[in-house]
Amino acid sequence: MTGASPRRGGVLRLYGPGSMDHVDPASSYYMLSGQILRLFTRQLFAYPPIPVLRDWRQVVPVPDLATEMPTLANGLLSDDHLTYTVPLRRGVLWDTEPAREVTAHDVVRGFKRAANPVFRGGAIHYYTSTIRGFARFSDDYTAAMAGTEPTARDLAAFQNSHDIPGVRAVDDHTVRFELVRPALDFPHILAMTFGSPAPAEYDGYLPDGPDFRANVRSIGPYRLSHYVHGRELRMERNPVWRQETDPIRHQYLDGVEVVMEKATPDQVGERIRSGGADLSWASPVTEPYDVNPTDPGNNLGYALNPYLVFNMVSPNEDGATTKLKVRQAISYAVDRTAMVTIFDELSAGTVMWPATSAIPPGNYGYRELDPYPTPGFRGDPEKARALLVEAGYADGLTLTMVHRDVDANPEVAESLAADLAKIGITLRMIPLGHADYYPFLQDPANARAGGWDLSAPAWTPDWFGNNGRAFLQPMFQTNETRGTSNYGCYSDPETDRLIEAALSATDQGEAEELWHRVDARVMADAAIVPLLVHAPTIPHLRGARVRDAVPMPTIDRWFDLANLWLEP
Repeated sequence: MTGASPRRGGVLRLYGPGSMDHVDPASSYYMLSGQILRLFTRQLFAYPPIPVLRDWRQVVPVPDLATEMPTLANGLLSDDHLTYTVPLRRGVLWDTEPAREVTAHDVVRGFKRAANPVFRGGAIHYYTSTIRGFARFSDDYTAAMAGTEPTARDLAAFQNSHDIPGVRAVDDHTVRFELVRPALDFPHILAMTFGSPAPAEYDGYLPDGPDFRANVRSIGPYRLSHYVHGRELRMERNPVWRQETDPIRHQYLDGVEVVMEKATPDQVGERIRSGGADLSWASPVTEPYDVNPTDPGNNLGYALNPYLVFNMVSPNEDGATTKLKVRQAISYAVDRTAMVTIFDELSAGTVMWPATSAIPPGNYGYRELDPYPTPGFRGDPEKARALLVEAGYADGLTLTMVHRDVDANPEVAESLAADLAKIGITLRMIPLGHADYYPFLQDPANARAGGWDLSAPAWTPDWFGNNGRAFLQPMFQTNETRGTSNYGCYSDPETDRLIEAALSATDQGEAEELWHRVDARVMADAAIVPLLVHAPTIPHLRGARVRDAVPMPTIDRWFDLANLWLEP
């Protein structure tokens, strides 16, 4: 923080090659998009900016739309930890004509929309495994729309005639949640953008459809005024937002503009340093750390960025990636040290090292685990080749890899191609832009059709501290619905059972042991190849006029745009 008093005015300009996955908070799960969602939507609980972040215990949600956190002491949390009563803040307004107050019914509608089968929330298991009746509601919603191209009217008809037993509006200003099991991380779950309230107007639009994007309603300090997917975005001040109703955000800026354009990190950095932009949009342009993220005192949970995911339902090459020995061969073939070099050359100052487990260090359930060791993390082509022969591919095979076409991703793909070529695997590359990449992976139809066999996405934990589920549940629990974060459609009954057991554990030591067992199980199955452990905060380059830009680990290290300000 600068210590200077914030000034109002100026348009914040972001530039780079990224895009939002979805504008609709019920569907969006791309951390880059979280910067923008934070400006126009709110949740019951949210994360405030932490100017000097040194420990995960600082990264906790606080009341946002809620007036207070339910506890045993204030009587809003039941003795059995199964009922949360959440009073809403008065005077929070939708920018509708005329403006009207956010109600508990809007909150309930928002949770129902997260279960929509068109673009379902990417971590829907957080809700289905926790909130009473949510799993049944979600399953019934999917079944009701099966085999159809649902219209907005169809979706609204289902939502308005079916209830989630565990999400109820007690009155206009009180929401009550009933859980199937105690969940110490439930406030974190309620801080996910999937649980954003939804006005009645959203019943008229398909989730994240063109009509939705043209009619987004705001309860934050800014509102969306212009959006062209993958190209540009503009926001302006929300005229009905009031500071006294928002304990987390400010409205220092006149607006926000994002230019989405394919550019190298050097080009983005030059634009910022020359004054043509203020911040990077999706490009890892860094400056030196002001704290050491490897210091044990800065005990934050690390990210998995990137990791190699297998399409577990691909029909290609006689279902090669569905076979354990093929996946194990690839696990042994990869040169992780080469990956470190790629990222180090791209973004000096970013702390990373080879990853060997699905849970990275600093996260709940992490223990040292390396089921596919190789000398110096450089790969073992001889062992990998032997496994490929055992799998029945002595003559080699060709697989399809989908990758992002910006930043280090092409180099990562090329490095993987070189590693796999040594053992007889040829990679056919399909580059996709930021705007298309994650939506492509989140559609199981593309996996089933053999549209890809391998890909290298990234994963940052949704919260810190008690976060065992924040890696393993979205990535590996059975979920083959559009919007899934289990990109490869991995499904294993024992993994599902262990996840459920970990969620039900009341002893923290028992839960941590179970999360470790899930990690060991998916690694034994070679469901993914962890590539790099990445620092949870990255010192992104800031333009000369940017003040009080605080990186937010809960939005993948990007800045909190709701609290920074600009020098004239």
